[in-house]
Amino acid sequence: MIILAIETSCDETAISILDCEKDTVNVLAHEINSQIELHKEFGGVYPNLARREHGLNCVPVLEQALENAKLPIEDFLMTEDLKNELQKMMEREPVLFELLINFLNKTQKPKFDAIAVTEGPGLEPALWVGITFAKALSLAWNLPIISVNHMEGHIVSALLENTTQKNSNLDSRIRENNKRDEEDKGNNLETIFQIQEIKFPAISLLVSGGHTELVKIDSIGNYEVVGRTRDDAVGEAFDKVARLLGYPYPGGPEVSALAEKARNSKHEIRNNIKIQNDKTEIKLPRPMLHSKDLDFSFSGIKTAVLYMIQKISVMTEEIKMEIAKEFEDAVIEVLVAKTKKAIETYGAKTLIVGGGVIANKPLRKTLVDSLPQTKVLIPNIKLTTDNATMIGVAGYLKINRSNSTYSTDLRAQGGMSLGKN
Repeated sequence: MIILAIETSCDETAISILDCEKDTVNVLAHEINSQIELHKEFGGVYPNLARREHGLNCVPVLEQALENAKLPIEDFLMTEDLKNELQKMMEREPVLFELLINFLNKTQKPKFDAIAVTEGPGLEPALWVGITFAKALSLAWNLPIISVNHMEGHIVSALLENTTQKNSNLDSRIRENNKRDEEDKGNNLETIFQIQEIKFPAISLLVSGGHTELVKIDSIGNYEVVGRTRDDAVGEAFDKVARLLGYPYPGGPEVSALAEKARNSKHEIRNNIKIQNDKTEIKLPRPMLHSKDLDFSFSGIKTAVLYMIQKISVMTEEIKMEIAKEFEDAVIEVLVAKTKKAIETYGAKTLIVGGGVIANKPLRKTLVDSLPQTKVLIPNIKLTTDNATMIGVAGYLKINRSNSTYSTDLRAQGGMSLGKN
């Protein structure tokens, strides 16, 4: 089953082409066009700007993916009737329409079996562009569409095991991920993965800029959200603390880098801080750490950082490092404690971790070290951020393992929740 996958839920225009057969996923193309630089001046993702950029990027990114995939082609003829139908369908995306018509006029039909596209959750203006693009290609190339929940994509991304790492243990896989963090900055992911079999029930910890959730999984396609953040998502909290420390969006990686410097520092940073600020203690709360439920709250940590900074008369690089470390430690402690509680509550055999924040090295290591009796699945580092490969795999599994059908009525669902397919 050859799948064209489209992801436009936020500020990445991502397209992948996958050749899926049984438990094997051959990634023929994995393309991502990021808009981060455009959104920096807004301090976050600006929805209408994201929508405009997706409209400009979808066709070029698809062209790049097709060039990499080198699929067999079939004859295709653009008729006037088809053009009129596409124009009516895409009346709210005129720029995308013009780009698509030019593309179809010069392109033969690639050999696809289906299109998988993100339906939600995400920014609705951005989601609509990807959905419209999928519908247009479906009409032009006579292909069925599989609607995919973005968060299910993050779940299944951790099920993909690189065949070259099949016999390695988890610790070595984490070390390999860490190595790729430093050495591999590109988007290329052309490789072959195996879809791992797991024992159910499983728990998934999903941590990203927009989501922090604990999900009970009874089978692929059968999900129940059992814990979620009541305010800020963990990635959002990282970015807000970064702003308080003087770093522009997206500042989460800067906070992690500062925290790592603090851990590796040979100086007694905390003693230096006490000398300069004898009334300031670098200690943050762990909100909801001991609550009876599985929910999270991170806005209070951000507020505590704000009050702490206001008490410090002279902010040095060393103090920023110590604040970042304490913030990261607090967040990780809460995430790990709630995850362990969820595993114990539901008797889970497997932990699946997904989302951009799992690229955080201390979080990955602490989860593994804290759960020696649990199988912990962590995605390839290139599958942690938003991408279309995870959407394609989720679509493939949805059709082949959860008795779902192809989609006929797609609509952007910004607040879409995980449930049963």
